[in-house]
Formats: sequence, C-alpha cells, structure tokens
Amino acid sequence: MFPLLLVLLAVPLFLSARKQKRAMAEQQSLQNSLEPGDKVMTTSGLYGTVADASHDTTIDIEISEGVVTRWLRAAIREKVADTDEAVVEEKADEAEAEATTAQVAEPLDHNAKK
Repeated sequence: MFPLLLVLLAVPLFLSARKQKRAMAEQQSLQNSLEPGDKVMTTSGLYGTVADASHDTTIDIEISEGVVTRWLRAAIREKVADTDEAVVEEKADEAEAEATTAQVAEPLDHNAKK
C-alpha cells in the first residue's frame, strides 16, 4: 500500500516541476532575445518598445514618444505583435471619436419657477 501511495504523490509532483521548469526556461529565453525595436508588455500591463537592451539585468522601454523608462528584464511578460497594438490604437481612436460626437445637455436651472 505504501509504494502505491508514494507513486500517486510523486508523479504529480514530478510533472508539475517539469512544467514549471519549462515555463521558466521559456521566460528566460524571451528575456535574452529582446532587441531594440521589439514591442513588449510588462507584467503590470504596460505596453512599450524596447529602446536599449544592452544591460544584463535591466532594459529601457519607450512608453511614449520621447519617454524612456528603465525596467528589470524579469518584468517583461511577452513580446506583442504589431497587430495587437494596432487593435488597441483602433479602439482608442473609436472611443475618442465617440467622445467628440457626444451631445451635452443644457444645465438645469433650479431657481426657475414653473
């Protein structure tokens, strides 16, 4: 009975350790492959473009034109395809267009008698 119990506990632990090790290796290879011009997303959800990747532990990301911030390489979650950013920009443009065409009601006059 004890060997069966040992096997039932050891197999899931072994498989979960392999999965975690594989995920860490993929993340490490992503962080090492970053080059200037790559579009990335950080773990906090910030989108930007890699400006300088020459440091070992940090990376400079341009988050807006002329605004460059320094991040730990470990904070990079994934590379983002250009199409994803275009979709985000399209939605922002649509929201802006809707906001500019909105009509504003006249203010209420509470002192007026009926």
